[in-house]
Amino acid sequence: MLIPLNRSRFEQLIPLIGTGNQYKYCWGKFPDLLRRLLASVLGALVIFFGRLSALGDSFELLLFLIGITIGTYWLWGPIFWASRRNATYRRFPYSGFWRGQVLDVFVTDELINTEETVNNRGDLVIVENRERRLNLDLVDETGFETRFQVPIRRQYRAIDVGMIAEMVVMSNQRDLSRINRISDVYIPQLNLWVSDYPYLRRDVFLDVSKTLRRQSMRSETRPMRRRPIPQQRNDEYDL
Repeated sequence: MLIPLNRSRFEQLIPLIGTGNQYKYCWGKFPDLLRRLLASVLGALVIFFGRLSALGDSFELLLFLIGITIGTYWLWGPIFWASRRNATYRRFPYSGFWRGQVLDVFVTDELINTEETVNNRGDLVIVENRERRLNLDLVDETGFETRFQVPIRRQYRAIDVGMIAEMVVMSNQRDLSRINRISDVYIPQLNLWVSDYPYLRRDVFLDVSKTLRRQSMRSETRPMRRRPIPQQRNDEYDL
């Protein structure tokens, strides 16, 4: 099932400013915090010495404001990077709510990056960093099929073939005939989110999912009409 979403609903699902979950993800681990702190300290020092040679009160005030901004980068940096990630998805003009099922579940070893180092004999050695990842093959009744890959987590063990899967898809085509991006995946039977970076506002997504489920149930119990119902255009869904 693929239901087009209007623009306002899509922008609620993937907001302009990073959410709490996205901020937490981009906050990173302790080494990430140290890198941001180092950048903040170095930037603040540059501005401080720049103020010593500043000419004029107005220029000094400008440098002071810039210094405050750079000095607090360690705190607001995750918001900036989360918003940049969101922008890569928000640039697509069309989106839809997708519901299908899990066709296959399997694990692979993926190459994350490579590092060049030198061994004891002075030879250049390339070290491959690999990570085990979970792969979900997803399919719907139209035959659309895609693969979703995420780092392995313990709670994903409960995912099984045949379970319902829901997500948001993005496209440059108005009729969504070509899917360019997919969001994180929700498994309703387990109340489980499968994702690396949490693109979606989960409260808004669950509200859309419940609304569509209720509409689907009402349509199944609605009596047949003799006259054909005209097909609704993509921009007429108010979701």
